[in-house]
Amino acid sequence: MQIKVLAFGIAKEILGNRQLSLELPEAASVEDLKDHLVQQFPDFEKLRSLSIAVNQNYVEDSRSLHPQDEVVIIPPVSGG
Repeated sequence: MQIKVLAFGIAKEILGNRQLSLELPEAASVEDLKDHLVQQFPDFEKLRSLSIAVNQNYVEDSRSLHPQDEVVIIPPVSGG
């Protein structure tokens, strides 16, 4: 299935692009997506505390993905 991934901040730098289109197996979960990203982009593993939103809603790693979902990777934010 085709999944659209949007990345911001350091995640965008690691993935080399703000937007990716990925092919994942049917019934893949957010955790499967993270594993896939680590395999393709080993530095992605450095993002320990990132948030994931699917179709504009924050989700847990167990959430199943569906064709044409839009996944947003939101890295930790620091500031002052």
